[in-house]
Amino acid sequence: MEYVYAAMLLHKAGQKVEEVNVKKVLEAAGVKSDEARVKALVATLEGVNIDEAIEKAAVPVAVAPVAAPEEGKKEEKKDAEEEKKSQDAAAAGLGSLFG
Repeated sequence: MEYVYAAMLLHKAGQKVEEVNVKKVLEAAGVKSDEARVKALVATLEGVNIDEAIEKAAVPVAVAPVAAPEEGKKEEKKDAEEEKKSQDAAAAGLGSLFG
């Protein structure tokens, strides 16, 4: 994960995501870099529009929290209505015992 963070930091700073730069960022963070992982990261990100990838990845995260509270409120209303009906039914049943 720290390799991806290094690449994102470099990108945000306007630097090229190259092996040398990734190694420098990792060393500055106190992470011992693995040559193979650095090469794989740089090769994977070659030709990738990082801004576009971040934008696409961020969209579902922003939508999910907005929808969740609405569903919770609906469930709470249904639970409250069902509980009220069940209490009314229980009270009616008791009333028939005493006539």
